[in-house]
Order: sequence, then C-alpha cells, then structure tokens
Amino acid sequence: MASTEFPKVAVVGVGIWGRNHARNHAEIGSLAAVVDKDAEAAARIAGQHGVPVRSFDEVLADPAIEGIVFALPPSQNLPLGRRAIEAGKHPFVEKPLAMNGRQGAELVALAEAADRRLMIGHILHYHPAFVALAGLVAEGRLGRILSCVSHRMDLGRIRREEDALWALGTHDVSMILRLMGADPLHVTATGGRHTHPTIADTTHVAMDFGAGAAAEIRVSWLHPFKEQRLVVIGEEAMAVFDDLQPWDTKLVLYRHRFGERDGRPFAEKADGEPVPVEPGEPLKRECLHFLASIRSGETPLTDGREGLRVLRVLERASASLADEARIKAYERIRGTPRS
Repeated sequence: MASTEFPKVAVVGVGIWGRNHARNHAEIGSLAAVVDKDAEAAARIAGQHGVPVRSFDEVLADPAIEGIVFALPPSQNLPLGRRAIEAGKHPFVEKPLAMNGRQGAELVALAEAADRRLMIGHILHYHPAFVALAGLVAEGRLGRILSCVSHRMDLGRIRREEDALWALGTHDVSMILRLMGADPLHVTATGGRHTHPTIADTTHVAMDFGAGAAAEIRVSWLHPFKEQRLVVIGEEAMAVFDDLQPWDTKLVLYRHRFGERDGRPFAEKADGEPVPVEPGEPLKRECLHFLASIRSGETPLTDGREGLRVLRVLERASASLADEARIKAYERIRGTPRS
C-alpha cells in the first residue's frame, strides 16, 4: 500500500501515548490532525508533524478523516467513541477498552451495528517476538500449554487514576488469553496498597483454565528493577519472551523435558535456542494494522470483542482484590488477622 493510499486519521490526546501515535502516523503518512484540550501541547505536536490542530467537532465533520485514535483515559472511550462511530469514523482506543464491561459491551455493539472497525491498543500482539511466540504455540511446537507466567514490574510511574492491574496487567491478560485460546474458568487476585489506601500498587493474578492449565500475572510499580517477561510452559518445550533483551534473544526456546520415567519423576535441561525475530517497532505495526483494517474492512486482530474479553478478566480480578480488601478490613476491626 503506497503512502498516498493510507486512510487519514486524527489523534485525540497528545499525552505520552498520543505523541507516540502521532509520530508513527506522521511517518506512515496517515496523520491528518491532532486534538487536545491543552492548546499549547497540541500546537507543539502538530507543528512537529506539519498537521493542523483541530477541534473534535471539526474532525467528526471532516469526511477525509476516516479513523480516530483515542489516547485518553478510559473513561472517555465510550462517550467520544460513540460520537466517532455515529459520525461514521473508525475508532482506535488505547487500552483498556472502557471502565467496565457494560461500557465496553456498549461500545462494541455500537461499532458492530454501524459496521465500523473498532480496534484496541493491545500493542504486544504486534510485537515481532510475541507474534513469533504465538506462532510457536499455534504450530504445536510447545505441545499442550500447561502454564503462562508473566511479570511486568518497575519503579514508577505511580498512578492515581487506576491501579497497577489496570495500568500494567492489561497487556499480560491480553497475551495470555490469546496463547491459551480460551477464557479462564476462575480468576483470583491479591494485592498490596502501599502508597494509597484504595489503589493496589502490586497485584498477583491467578487464572485457572481447567484441565490443569493455569496462568499467573504479577504487576507492580514498586519494584527495584524493570521486568517485562512472559514464560510459557508446554508439555514438549518452554519459551521465554523477555522484552528487555536484545532482539536476537528476546524470544528463547527451551526444549526441557520432564515427566516420569520408570516410575520416578525426572527433569532434563536443554540449552536455550534463540528464535529468530525480525526487529520492528510494535506501535508502527499496530498503526499499520489499524489502517489496513479500515481500508480492507477486515476485523482487527485486537478488535472490540477481544478487548471485551480482556476487560471482563480485569473486572473479575478487581472483584477478587476488593473481596480481599474487605476481608482484611474486617479482620483489622475484629482483631483476628488471617493466619
């Protein structure tokens, strides 16, 4: 697709992720305008990329703009996404899809009824290393998947608008659901609230997929060093996607063997085998996928329904966290801490 053939999009919100989207769409040749309540910030980003600052109403009224990228707090995704869909635009919303499952389901239904491509910013689906990992799983190279363990931790950025689970764990839930190919039967979560009485800074999520398959996610913004690692354990082999490693070792396959032999358990280690991965910026690939979906009419890989599945797992984990907090509060009042 030549650059002149790309659909035109506007980026609404020029915070950290909005700036990244604007940069990538400008490089592709698809950026038509930026929108933000902060006029100075909007003018600065627009000037960098040679596009105008426009109001949201102007973007909605412009037939040349086919898609709108929303890089805003999730509370804005439904009201602004609804207006975009009603104006005939294709919306891209940064994760998570919405504040809750009800809002998410409404936005998905609106997009489907209007035949608009709704895409969610689950960026790691477009990471070359995760694409390769998903390919290994789909091809059966790991055998039946027994477990996934994901860590996403660092010191900062501490939020007040959302907890660590919603800020960081969305990516991990999304990746695990794809690898497992199913929704979990059970979801439980525990967490620590160290910098704010109601916002969990650290969360551990356990998911049971039945038939012995499980997954764990640990997220935190109170961690001494950065971790971005996903471990997948299969009956035939294991794989590690570590995004902090150089490209040639971001994805490593381990043909470790384990089981029972002559009535005794055994485990045999094998050397790691780096899986070749073609370097590429995940966000650029994500932007291109959105544009291709607009042009072709095909459903995006991370469409509204995929986003809704992720949202519902997050809600279940949040409900478990809330139950844990209520139990701890009750025990403090009664003076009977759980052993």
